[in-house]
Amino acid sequence: MATTSHRQALAHLRRADPVIARVIKAVGPYRLQVRAEGTHFDALVRAIVYQQLSGKAAATIHGRLKALFGGRDPTPAELVAVPEESLRGVGLSRQKLGYIRDLASRVASGELPIDHLHELDDDALTEALVRVKGIGRWTAQMFLMFRLGRPNVLPELDLGIQNGVRRAYGLRTRPKPKDILRIGERWAPHSSVASWYLWRVLELPAWDTATRNVGLTGRKSGGTRTITRDEGRGTGAAKGRATATRKNSATRKKRGTRKGTTRKRTTSSRKKRSTAKKRAAK
Repeated sequence: MATTSHRQALAHLRRADPVIARVIKAVGPYRLQVRAEGTHFDALVRAIVYQQLSGKAAATIHGRLKALFGGRDPTPAELVAVPEESLRGVGLSRQKLGYIRDLASRVASGELPIDHLHELDDDALTEALVRVKGIGRWTAQMFLMFRLGRPNVLPELDLGIQNGVRRAYGLRTRPKPKDILRIGERWAPHSSVASWYLWRVLELPAWDTATRNVGLTGRKSGGTRTITRDEGRGTGAAKGRATATRKNSATRKKRGTRKGTTRKRTTSSRKKRSTAKKRAAK
């Protein structure tokens, strides 16, 4: 069941963006689940383990890691103290092992205020997390969305979001991060809800991409303009027509030149034959 804040978010998105309104209708109720179990530290360790792995493989490694500590999540001090060979033995790569140890040492030393992260605003929290090796902007955004339930997170670097926008708006190519941020301006302050729906639109068996004239919002000096689907596709069709027109025009000119040259040659030949006949007659 949607909460009051979720209903407000959906109402805003429906008003602000007709494309997202259609996505909401097609996907159905909003069901993002915040992972509140465990500590912030546990959530970040899990996020590192899951990086660039399938869910099944990551879950296996994470389960083995917890098994080293009696089936529970380890503390920062325990992860700093445990032998490297033991951590490698659960399936962690050397790189991820370095990431987890860096996180644990920063938390253990107090450099990263792990127990107070939820008190920071989105930008300050992201800035604090990206100082840790292996935690970039994307991981910080996933923490904001799925751990803290922050309402206005737009993961512009996420391929799922980019492909979701591409499918929802019927774009020919995948939009770049800067395009996601521009398109998503209208979703604020409920970008997390819009993001969840963009992930879900990729799971739909079919999607009508006829969004012409619904468009994207772009900024120009002096106001707002609408970018239609054809514009979003880079005006490929218009460019193709213009190119074809130029080629046809050039072809007609060449043909006209050839015809003119042929006429001149024919006239010259006739004059020469006429002159030769006159001389023969004399």
